[in-house]
Amino acid sequence: MINVYVHENGGLQRVDLPQGGLPRDTVWIDVREPQGDDLQRVQSALQIEMPTREEMQEIELSSRIYQEGNATFLTALIPVNADTSTPGSTAITFIRTPGPVVTLRYADPQPFKNFISRSVRSNSGVTTPDLALIGVFDAIIDREADLLERMGAELDGISKAIFATKASKADVASADLEEAVRRLGQVEDLNSRVRESAHTLLRMMTYLGTGGLSETKPSKDFRNRVKILQRDLQSITEQSAFLAHKGSFLLDATLGLINIQQTAIIKIFSVAAVVFLPPTLVASIYGMNFDIMPELKWDLGYPFAIGLMVLSAALPYLYFKRKGWL
Repeated sequence: MINVYVHENGGLQRVDLPQGGLPRDTVWIDVREPQGDDLQRVQSALQIEMPTREEMQEIELSSRIYQEGNATFLTALIPVNADTSTPGSTAITFIRTPGPVVTLRYADPQPFKNFISRSVRSNSGVTTPDLALIGVFDAIIDREADLLERMGAELDGISKAIFATKASKADVASADLEEAVRRLGQVEDLNSRVRESAHTLLRMMTYLGTGGLSETKPSKDFRNRVKILQRDLQSITEQSAFLAHKGSFLLDATLGLINIQQTAIIKIFSVAAVVFLPPTLVASIYGMNFDIMPELKWDLGYPFAIGLMVLSAALPYLYFKRKGWL
């Protein structure tokens, strides 16, 4: 699908790509999930070679940021499906040409929806290709900042559940620590994708701020806007690193609590074995059936043996109780 956006009434207006060439005042060409000859049509209109999907997914820096003629090709990883339990990342290529800016993507991340809904309004201020490019980047960074805020709130909730000081021993013992581990894993998965995306975007901002190898040098206003985005990305990477450290601490704490609970269960079985060991010894002695055992013919032998077994069990129990081991 090819979406062409032209400058109209201080904003962007979507039109179809005609066969004869680009419409006048074209600002942005958004190629989403291209089918058939979509890529060929864009290549013919702009005289550039669009990267394939396989080339977009390569991890080498030279494959993600490069120059061909007057066109700058920049590929970043953007989080997708962040509001679900199975977030992912998708590669999106941004192409800065002497004419319109081009985006090539095989997914529909939320930042693009947000930017399109804002830019099509009258007097949105998106009047040039560079402003459209900055606007898309800004929407992506805003989305990632929102995700970090949500992950921070999620970690705060997990922390309160784990370290609740007012919870009784029964509440702590019945806490769903396995659920906490699962939630921590989901948060770290999304956080790692946001951090990876921020790093790729930061490299792109550095390249754009210097103009790269393009003969068309960026304007001073464009460079200033790029510097602002760089600072925002630095803040995102720092916050992401902080959340990763906090998540690691909470994971260690949760696993520690699980080990404590397992140790407590083993301790109960150990104490139970010690408590029942003396009665078992008494019962074993009187179960040997030797001929000469005075208590066997004693009228009070049976209650004496029962009482001895109860007493031998009660004494260790009371001792452990006093020591606070139970």
